[in-house]
Amino acid sequence: MVYEVIVGGKPHRLELEKAAAGWACRLDGKPVRVDAVIPRRDVLSLLVDGRAYEIKREQTATDLHMWVGSARFAVELHDPRSLRSRKHAAGDEKGPRKLLAPMPGRIVRLLVAENSEVEAGQGVVVVEAMKMQNEIKSPKKGVVKKILATPGAAVNPGDVLAIVE
Repeated sequence: MVYEVIVGGKPHRLELEKAAAGWACRLDGKPVRVDAVIPRRDVLSLLVDGRAYEIKREQTATDLHMWVGSARFAVELHDPRSLRSRKHAAGDEKGPRKLLAPMPGRIVRLLVAENSEVEAGQGVVVVEAMKMQNEIKSPKKGVVKKILATPGAAVNPGDVLAIVE
């Protein structure tokens, strides 16, 4: 699972993978040893590289904050698999938008070339995952400024496939 986590305005990429002994964790590409327990609701006890932390979640109608000791951090969490995250991201029509791989797979083909005009919802890249072909569509009307995907290449969830401006 890949998450985009924004803490205090600074973005981070968090990768979690189920392992034989718990979870394998990478933060911004670096492996981190983590052991986690949820002792009670909205509290997470973490052991990170041998140091213990108690993290408390504070959720309001509009914001999410995490308390680590006496320090409070504003947090945003984006899961590319979440329908809510995809709908929230699709609502912003201004500026360049990244097309992200929603799942691990392989690029089958490109449906448009760089500098091509596309309509909102038009297919841009086809990703094959578990023998199913999934068309990744443009989130907005615009021009495909950059295609980062190449046919035959393997992709992970959250990888940028193209940029539409």
